[in-house]
Amino acid sequence: MTDERTAVVTGANRGIGLAVVQQLLDRGFVTVLACRDTGRGEAAAATLTPAPGRVLVRRLDVGDDDSVRAFAAGLADAPGRVDVLVNNAGIHYDTDQDPAGADVGVVREAFEVNALGALKVSQAVLPLLRPRGPGRRIVNVSSGAGSLSSMGAGTPAYAISKAALNAVTRLLAAQLAPDGILVNSVCPGWVATDMGGSGGRPVAEGAASVLWAVDLPDDGPTGGFFRDGRPVPW
Repeated sequence: MTDERTAVVTGANRGIGLAVVQQLLDRGFVTVLACRDTGRGEAAAATLTPAPGRVLVRRLDVGDDDSVRAFAAGLADAPGRVDVLVNNAGIHYDTDQDPAGADVGVVREAFEVNALGALKVSQAVLPLLRPRGPGRRIVNVSSGAGSLSSMGAGTPAYAISKAALNAVTRLLAAQLAPDGILVNSVCPGWVATDMGGSGGRPVAEGAASVLWAVDLPDDGPTGGFFRDGRPVPW
């Protein structure tokens, strides 16, 4: 078991997830880069600094129950502790759909990964997270698309799943508050990634929005929804 603070980031071989890994490394964390394809994960890890010995690439498909169980069992062996979990894995930014004609199969897939995936990974990692000391965090990477107060007719699969992810945040935050674990949803904003497309802000800025919730003091907010450290309407 390592004595160093350890963070887990899902969906971390590219985009916001990879930038979050880099910013965690910059803060001195040992970081688990979790992704479905370990070959791509290893290639991504090679671009990070400082990487040797501080980035652990692990296979994780958040939509597969067996994969989640195997991932958690592997974490128990090495690194043996988790201080921060960033649920970043996400799919189906479905700009080509509308609610009346949406492919329900696509909506179901988005819900399974974006919402239930985060819940399953959180449940699986909690035995390693709960016994730790100060600084324990679960950060769910959400989106303004999941805000009910501003929701329109766009990206139905993505919007529904992110609204559900925000509910996961509220539920976990309420239960884990007595354990001192802060749980928050964070919107990274529109970011120029493969999913977000061109025209968004730099990936590092979106990742910094996520890291704000990692950096919170132990008496900081929990059960909230934030972008760049400012509340986002539910």
